[in-house]
Amino acid sequence: MNNYIEYNDTIAFHPGYYIKEIVEESGLTQQDFAKRLDTTPKNLSLLIRGEQSLSIDIAMKLSRMIGTSVNYWLNLQNAYDALIAEFKSAEELVEERRVFAYLDYKYFRENFGLPDLPRKIDEQIKQVREFLNVATLSVLTRGDMAVSFRSSAKELTEINTVKANTMVQIAINRAVKRTVPRFNKAKFEEVVAYALTLTRNHENFYPLIRDAFCEAGVIFVILPNLSGSKINGATKKIGNSVMLMVNDRRFNADTFWFTLFHEIGHIMNGDYGISFEKEAGVQEEAADHYAEDALIPPVRYQEFIRDNDKFDLQTITDFANQIERDPGIVLGRLQNDGKVGFDDWTLKSLRHKYKVLTRG
Repeated sequence: MNNYIEYNDTIAFHPGYYIKEIVEESGLTQQDFAKRLDTTPKNLSLLIRGEQSLSIDIAMKLSRMIGTSVNYWLNLQNAYDALIAEFKSAEELVEERRVFAYLDYKYFRENFGLPDLPRKIDEQIKQVREFLNVATLSVLTRGDMAVSFRSSAKELTEINTVKANTMVQIAINRAVKRTVPRFNKAKFEEVVAYALTLTRNHENFYPLIRDAFCEAGVIFVILPNLSGSKINGATKKIGNSVMLMVNDRRFNADTFWFTLFHEIGHIMNGDYGISFEKEAGVQEEAADHYAEDALIPPVRYQEFIRDNDKFDLQTITDFANQIERDPGIVLGRLQNDGKVGFDDWTLKSLRHKYKVLTRG
């Protein structure tokens, strides 16, 4: 490391630069000068090479030894540190521009009210950085930033990681603003049962579930999907409470409810992290089974499959009414199990599309 630095036609000298001159002018060896300064030769050598910051103690000793003020030396160190910080900040901005290229500023502007800043990339970066409440967008490239990635993390690109972390960061920032009681698993099981009664309430289910979950210490956040994140949902402990986030990617009623109960399954199993599409593993299978059995009682479903040769609009609707679920959930299960084709247009009316609207 040099004992001076040049940046944008400005030179900042480390205090060691001047200490070296003083030692040379004194005619003493560094070892003898160090003894007079009441420090070690190694410490003095590190200072001279600019590899160690000047301490208040050494600044005081220098001021006494050669008749300068303490502030003279401390100001030299502060000026050097400030330019180093400015230089590193400029380097960091270059990296931030690279990371920011993965994101679409339109997502933040349209969904969260960030200002319109056409072609002002650095200003857009500043806005997104402050909105996400991070020191640098570079932290979004880390797989362990806020929530653990499960098995599929090995297959994710840096773009996927950045976008997934972005969504989770937004959810966390929303969650920490909520004051909720300590997570209570027994209470949560009660409100989960209540949530199942709302699958046919397409217009008002979200605030009802959100408020019920809060009573059990679970903060429920729905976010508009950030294209390319490949994220379905996420769970995270926040203090004594739990955050549960899902997005509106492919937000048909059946996929929403399955995703929600998949994440609930993770919470019930004490398994927190991000769920990505096409993810496999024991934890994911356990969460899938939980969602399947919660949404459609397994015994009733097997009887339904056994007692019917075909699954048309009326048959599916009747069964859904019997188990008090949205027909789209039954349709989605039948499609997933290969009992009904995904291209069967006669069943299209059973599917309900959700869209999350959020601002600020």
